[in-house]
This record gives sequence, structure tokens and C-alpha cells, in this order.
Amino acid sequence: MKRKKLHLIYLPLIALIILLLSLGQALPFNIESSYSVHAESTAAAAVEGQKKKLVMGTSADYPPYESVDAKSSGEIVGLDLDIAKYITSQLGYELEIANMDFNGLIASLQTGRVDFVMSAMSATDERRQNVDFSDTYYAARNTIVSKKSAPLETENSLSGKKVGTQLGSTQDLYAQTIEGAVLKKLNKIPDLIQELGSGRIDAAIVEDAVAIEMTSLNPDLVMNFLPAESADNGYAIAFPKQSTIVNQFNGVLAEMKANGELDRIVQKWFPDGSSKSSSGLNIDFSILKDYIPYILKGVYVTLLFTLVSALFGLVWGTVLSLFKISGVKPLEWFATAYTSIFRGTPLLVQLTIIYYATPQLFHYDIPALMAAGLAFGLNSAAYLSETIRGGIMAVDKGQREAAVALGIPYRTMMLRIIFPQALRTILPALVNECVALLKESSLVSVIGVADLMRRADVVRSDTFRSIEVLLFIAAIYYVLVLILTSIARRLERRLRRSD
Repeated sequence: MKRKKLHLIYLPLIALIILLLSLGQALPFNIESSYSVHAESTAAAAVEGQKKKLVMGTSADYPPYESVDAKSSGEIVGLDLDIAKYITSQLGYELEIANMDFNGLIASLQTGRVDFVMSAMSATDERRQNVDFSDTYYAARNTIVSKKSAPLETENSLSGKKVGTQLGSTQDLYAQTIEGAVLKKLNKIPDLIQELGSGRIDAAIVEDAVAIEMTSLNPDLVMNFLPAESADNGYAIAFPKQSTIVNQFNGVLAEMKANGELDRIVQKWFPDGSSKSSSGLNIDFSILKDYIPYILKGVYVTLLFTLVSALFGLVWGTVLSLFKISGVKPLEWFATAYTSIFRGTPLLVQLTIIYYATPQLFHYDIPALMAAGLAFGLNSAAYLSETIRGGIMAVDKGQREAAVALGIPYRTMMLRIIFPQALRTILPALVNECVALLKESSLVSVIGVADLMRRADVVRSDTFRSIEVLLFIAAIYYVLVLILTSIARRLERRLRRSD
């Protein structure tokens, strides 16, 4: 009997492995991250006469340096992109862009996901301990942004005030030196705008070009420059330690400074400070008009990711539940330990570990969407295993005994008798898990998957307004949940017709 039980376990396990292997090649579309080719490998490619390629990491939520052109092409544009394109074209490389959170850029360099990083990154001493930098290509000034009704103009005026900064930025490091200031660190520039507008912070410290964009799109805000001698920051290109292409980039940067190409690109992207909008902070959904097609494309990615994660979690959760009731002690111990670990650690931690640790440990550049599906599927399976086990145990024991007495094989008994009844019992719990997956899918935006939340962040960084786009995607999520719930109710009624 145990051999038949193991066969029943092996079949879905094999199907699961085949599914995972196929996902690696089938799902890396509609993702803002990309496949990485390293400087060392490009040299080998050149020898073989193939097209050389470099992958640039960036966080495309910091206009005018880098942002997504959501109104038209959806491509990443900005000052850093133009400089990178010029340098790589001069060196004969093909450029590929990998978009991700700013906080993950250094980790991506260290794990070999990208060959270099350009994201308005200052060459600080702390960062030099982990990466190499090129010569600087632009020097920015730190700027105080506050409300016109309560302007803060000097560093001394920030003492005793709540000051917002972008986590990990140079402005964040600078703000730590302001005596008496109470710091609030947020992940994105649009978050600072929202906190400033709601009165949770008194001022935000950002660099000059970003401050100009913020104040031009939010007329009730005002900007004041900090003294240049205490706040100048040089932006540079970051490379992995001992990268062989640093000198090549420095050579082209020097040429750009000499022939005026760098000044031309800077003048192209820095606005003249004129006001672009005067709609104030009142809710104005008209700003979303040109962004709606870009946002709606995220629905497909969100649904695809939820479907893949749910199927993966269901298959693997079924295997784990069979482990738990198999009577084979090693399998029971494994399933119990697995459930304990995945239910006892945060999902976001599991997601980032899988995405960043896989290339480092296994030398496999796992696609972002596959990493997300794997993390959510593994986590969901831990919960579903208990749900499915409960459903199986809820089936009348007499039916199992009767099947054994009639000589029905174990696999047939489980597939034809036990599972259908268990599924009917646990269907509401399965629907709840799918709804939870759908809503929690917004977490995948941290590794660059272009789902609804990621696209909303892009629009927020473009418009420096948050409420409108957040309300819009909240409505989309709610409609999706209503549709999913409606389908589940229809299925549940259909299954209960036999009662």
C-alpha cells in the first residue's frame, strides 16, 4: 500500500518539476528586469564574433535621471540612459536595461545580475567598500522642499522638525548630520510628496533637479538650496569590484566632457523651472488619462502571476499534504518542517532571498517573474497543505475502509473518491487563498516585475501625485477580486448539485 501511496506522490511532484522548468523559459516577458551578461563574458563573446552586451541596473522612478515613458512607448528614458547609451555605443556594446528598486541595485551588482549601475548614485565612501565607481558625471545640490505656508530655508531651520529622505540616498546620509532633525526614511520620492502633503513630515531633502520637478507639479511646495560647500554630490557609474570596464567608461566620459556632449545631454533633461501644472493637491483623475493603457497592461501580468502561483501552490501543497498522511516518517518530518519554515518567515523575505540568492548560490539568473511565482507558490503551498490535509481527513473514514475492502487501488481511491469530496469541502478556503495571492502580488514590484503596483509607482514618479493612481489600481484590484469570487461561487454551486 505504501508503494502505491508513494506513486501517487511522485506523479504530481514530477508534474511540478516540469512546470517549473518550463516557466523559466516561458515567463520572462512584461518584466522590467532582464537577463544579465557580464563584462567578463562579453570579452569572450567578442572573441567569438558575437554582439557584445552590457546590462545596466537602474531604478526608473527618479526623473529626470531615469523614469518610464508611460505616456507613449513605455521605455525607460532620462539623463542617465542617454549617457549610458552614448558610452556603450562608443565602446561597441549593446545596452540592456534592468529596472529594479534602488535598494536592490548594489545587491544586483554583487550577485552578477547587472554589469553596471546608473541611477543618480553618489560615490560615497560607504558604497566604495562594496563597488567600484567611475569618474563623476554630474554634481547635484541638496535641496529642502517644504510647504509654502511653512517654508524651511536653512539647515538650522530643520532642527526639531520631521525631515523625510529616500532610504539609501545621499540625501539620507546628509540628513543624518542635521542636529535635532527627526528623520523619516521612505523608499520612493513620491512617498515623500505624499507625506509632505499630509503633514506627516515638515520637509523633504532631495537633489535640485528632482526638487524642481516636485515644486513645478505641486504649486503649494517651495524649494530652497542648501549651501553648495556642504551639500555637493557627485554622481558616478557603479561597477562590481575589479570590473575590467571601468577604465573604458572613464575614457569615454572624459571625451564627453571635452567635446561638450555631456553638457548637451544635461541641458536636454534639466527643466528651466517653469510651472507645468497648477492643479494643486486636490484629486484630479484627469492626470491619469494618458497613463491608463500603461496601467491596464499590468492586469495581465498580475493575473498571470496569480494563476501560476495558485497552480504551483495547489500542486505542491497537495504533495505536502500527502507527505503528512503517508505514514512515512521522513516525509512527515520534511512536510512539517517545510510548513513551519514557510509559515514562520515573512513572504517578502522569502521573495528577496530567492531572487537575489539564486544567482549567487546556483549561478542561475532566475527571471523575476519566475522568482516571484516560486516564492509565492512555495509560501502558499505551506498553508494549502494544511487546508488540503484537513479536507482529506474530513472525508468519512468508512468510505476509505469500504474502498480498501472492495480492493480499489490506493491511487484510484484517492483520485476518484477522496479528492473530489475533499475539494468540495475546502473550496472556500482555496478561493480565499487565491484572493490573498491576488492582493499580495503587489509585493513583486520590489524586484521589478511590472505588475499593477509597479506601474502605479512609475506613474507616481512621473506625476509626483499619489492619491489618484492608488485609488485607480485599488478599484482594479477590487473588481478582480469580485470576478474571482463570483467564479468561485458558481463553481461551488455546481459542485453541490450532487448533495
